[in-house]
Amino acid sequence: MSDAPVLSARAEQILQSVVRAYIDGGEPVASQDISRLRRHHLSPASVRNVMAELADQGFLHQPHTSAGRVPTTKAYALYARALAGRRPAMNEVGRIREELSHSQTVEERVERSSQMLTGLSNGLGIAAAIPTSSQILDQVELILIGGTRVLMIVATQDKMIRDQLMTLDEPVTQDELTTIRNYLNANFTGWRLADIRSELRSRLDQTSAAYDALLRKLILLYDKGLLEGTHPPEFHMEGAANLVSFDFQLTRERLREMFRTLEEKKRILQLLDRFLEPPLGEVVVQIGMADEDPNLGPLSLIGISLRMPGGLTGKFAVIGPMRMDYERALAAVRHVGQAYLSLPC
Repeated sequence: MSDAPVLSARAEQILQSVVRAYIDGGEPVASQDISRLRRHHLSPASVRNVMAELADQGFLHQPHTSAGRVPTTKAYALYARALAGRRPAMNEVGRIREELSHSQTVEERVERSSQMLTGLSNGLGIAAAIPTSSQILDQVELILIGGTRVLMIVATQDKMIRDQLMTLDEPVTQDELTTIRNYLNANFTGWRLADIRSELRSRLDQTSAAYDALLRKLILLYDKGLLEGTHPPEFHMEGAANLVSFDFQLTRERLREMFRTLEEKKRILQLLDRFLEPPLGEVVVQIGMADEDPNLGPLSLIGISLRMPGGLTGKFAVIGPMRMDYERALAAVRHVGQAYLSLPC
């Protein structure tokens, strides 16, 4: 979020009340509605003057001449900013951590996290565990499928497992693969995947041209991508039905385009990368996403990016209408993120 605009304490309090009233009711907010709130102790005329000033500053707009005021994206941003700094409730963090601790794999935890984000926020809950080059090797298994086809299974210390089928240019035996597997596990368990490939290349380059048979097979595997790259992201999204029931005041075609975009896993991962940038551990609020994708203009995103054990980056987010319950969504992201950080490795 950008730097906070300078408002008087009274103007900010009234703006917060207008945004809250519009979120709750979905109707333009009149000055009489705000003046009835005891905490302001102001007449409708005084409130009306402040709301007019807020409209001039771009925080409110009036859909019709005789209507009340409606918050703008600028108002939502200021409203959410005031909520974002709240400390998490540790009892809620403990409850969520307890639930997540029953999931033994990254895949299970990611799925459960998205489900909890959805339930806590009543929005679209998203959780992703994105591998990086910092993933650490636990062990590798090499299995001969036939003649020149080898199945490589890589387990990393973050409990993620990736398999890759490689086709070699010449035959190999299972005994040769077993020897190579033992060599890799004995020499490189505990190494970062990015460093293993570099070290292997260095060792191979230092060896004389008179390769023995085993080294030739290792080179074949290396050239075909042995331990290259990382696992694909683990991704789960839940709660699209929560958005279906909301009135976005869009044409049927635009509504279809919005939901079609939300169904694209690659697109959602791009949005997480775009908006949930460092610093890690800081809750981010993006009000409206039209600049990134016109189809997602009516939506807001609240999320957090975390560094996790074993070279994973965790991204947890809630997507909802611009008139979402920001207090609830912010609490959901904050609590799930904090609980995830406190899980044992």
